[in-house]
Amino acid sequence: MTTTSAATTTGTVPTTRTGGTASTSSTTSTGSTASTSGTASTDGIALVHASLGEQELAAVAEVFASGWPAGQGPKGKALEAQLKRRYGVGDAVALSNCGAALHLAMLALGVEPGDEVIVADYTFPAPAHAVRYVGATPVFADVRRDTGTVDPQAVADLIGPRTVGVIAVDTVGLPADYTELMAVADRHGLFVVEDAACAVGASYQGRPAGALAPVACLSFHGRKGASSGEGGALLAADPVIGADARLRSSFGIGSIYDQAQVVGLPIPSFTDIGYNYKLSDIAAAILQVQLERVEELLRRRTAIAASYAELLADEELLTVPHVPGDRTHAWQSYLVTLDPRVDRSGLAASLRAQGIGCGHGTWASHLQPVYDAAQSCPVSADLFQRNLAIPMHAELRPDQVERVVDVLRAELKNNLRPS
Repeated sequence: MTTTSAATTTGTVPTTRTGGTASTSSTTSTGSTASTSGTASTDGIALVHASLGEQELAAVAEVFASGWPAGQGPKGKALEAQLKRRYGVGDAVALSNCGAALHLAMLALGVEPGDEVIVADYTFPAPAHAVRYVGATPVFADVRRDTGTVDPQAVADLIGPRTVGVIAVDTVGLPADYTELMAVADRHGLFVVEDAACAVGASYQGRPAGALAPVACLSFHGRKGASSGEGGALLAADPVIGADARLRSSFGIGSIYDQAQVVGLPIPSFTDIGYNYKLSDIAAAILQVQLERVEELLRRRTAIAASYAELLADEELLTVPHVPGDRTHAWQSYLVTLDPRVDRSGLAASLRAQGIGCGHGTWASHLQPVYDAAQSCPVSADLFQRNLAIPMHAELRPDQVERVVDVLRAELKNNLRPS
């Protein structure tokens, strides 16, 4: 595979591919093949595409040769050490996914039935699920209209006698306002967990997302900036938190690999309920490569975001994302906010019919029936109705970005509701 330099962040979309192959499929966000009048599109542009290639395949081959593909083996340990160095934390625990990391964080922080945890509302509902897993109650905080990140004042207004902590979310790759959030939490003696699932590579006031709160959770899902298909990690400033999470992640008995290195026949005892949240060494090996490529892949995504912003700057029927000057975006997703006059469902159908992948963005969690929430989060609810995700991944070519914009501009006008 040919390796050339990555694009800069000045709006020039990258034209090269390092370690991955650009997608030419017509797969939309639902996994189906787009078509027009029953004929499959030949130039479909996927909503997401993982940048995985020869380097990652070589790393997997090493694991196959080692004879230990399961979790918490040599590659898993090496990945955890790499994460500790990258984020400057006390411990890093490689896990099967970010949801597992959030669950283990709640357990390690001692959240119990009867407790309340304030969670950012505009996000995939995994943080609120994690609170429910331990029998506690998620309390939903509204978000800022300009960034979609949790509003620190909304958090402060929700604190009550049963509140024990806050889960902030780096919304689709943009860090929240941690200076304000930590000040609120410190005044009330609350923990803060950073859900950095979408934000690998982002930064806030010069610090990397994933190191902005005492406990952070990462995702390595297929659409993230660093991916092993599925995967996650818990990062903790306090090694005690990490040790608790690591033990619980392996049924409560610790690493079988480590035990196999002991001469004799160690027989572990189950002293607490644990979970099977281990990350396989196959995935860990892939992630070791991906983490070395994060900056390269992020440069490509940032250039694509800059091109979108430039090409859509004068479009009156949508607003492009806002990134405050004190932080950088990981661009897991690129969400435009549609004018209220635009029929989003009709627009999405029109885009997909022409081979352009798209999605609704993320969720207003408080509106999900599973929670039966008492809170009202009007900003989150509005963004949930008006945001649209358009193709964003490191393999997009300049001509594909231009096609997305051209089709989007035309179909915005074709999908206006009657006045």
